[in-house]
Amino acid sequence: MPAVTAPAPLSSTDIGAVRRLEDAIATVIRGKPEAIRAAVATLLARGHLLIEDIPGVGKTTLARALAAALGGTFRRIQFTSDLLPSDIVGVSIYDAHGKQFELKRGPIFANVVLADEINRTTPRTQSALLEAMSEGQVSIDDATHELPQPFMVIATQNPAEHYGTYPLPESQMDRFLLRVSLGYPGKSVERELVRDRAGADPIARLQAVVDLAAVRTLQDGVETIRVEDALLDYAMQVVEETRKHPSVTVGVSTRGALAWYRATQAAALAAGRDFVVPDDFKGLAVACLAHRLVLAQAHESLGRARADSERVIAEIVGRVTVPT
Repeated sequence: MPAVTAPAPLSSTDIGAVRRLEDAIATVIRGKPEAIRAAVATLLARGHLLIEDIPGVGKTTLARALAAALGGTFRRIQFTSDLLPSDIVGVSIYDAHGKQFELKRGPIFANVVLADEINRTTPRTQSALLEAMSEGQVSIDDATHELPQPFMVIATQNPAEHYGTYPLPESQMDRFLLRVSLGYPGKSVERELVRDRAGADPIARLQAVVDLAAVRTLQDGVETIRVEDALLDYAMQVVEETRKHPSVTVGVSTRGALAWYRATQAAALAAGRDFVVPDDFKGLAVACLAHRLVLAQAHESLGRARADSERVIAEIVGRVTVPT
């Protein structure tokens, strides 16, 4: 059995690529450094991002800017009630001339895929994303097809709207590394945006600042980031507390614990460190864990359910002792 080669330590040049990526996106998404850092950390951790927010605050723009800055392919899928799984992954069509089946690839074959208003389609179609998000591949008929790397899904949904929507199943929510919102920009930033957007689309002027090979190197480098045993014990205690909380029916899964661990490694790398600090775990706890909870009291409002789950995680993180 061949030996597994450990990823090489990252250099200052590699870290500089992260800075260039964040700075490039910031020229388009202004006044939202936390959302940009979350998107970049999700990319580095080989994860997927769920953005819950009202229309018109920049969810699609963030996805397009990320794809443009890393020089990758971008595809947008508008999720509707009549969308079929084959509309996402593709379909095999018989070629009468060649007398064989030919694969017509769906929009999932891209580096950054925007699943816009993902909760507007049926659970059957939503499930078409599960294999892609978990394993970086899709199965069509009897064949398995690898997706381009890096591969990232950015899904959006409107928490204030529930007519004609289908709640995402817990199994799919668990596949998203982070859940974030953008919110309204500050008054001065919004004024500048309104004035500057009178011209051309700023993404059209956005040039790639890294290449895909550099992104893959950074993703491999996440594995080299050190996490002390005391911090791991702290993280596992928080996860255990979610399973015992009286307001929670189903706590954070093992997949969720692994996602939190890897997200903190990616955040440390993006900050230029080769080790994780307690603030990495605390800062990502809500974004990484809250959407994985199943609350004991169901809510019709997506926004209220989100607020309650985030409150539970914040309360647990606030009382579990952080190692020094």
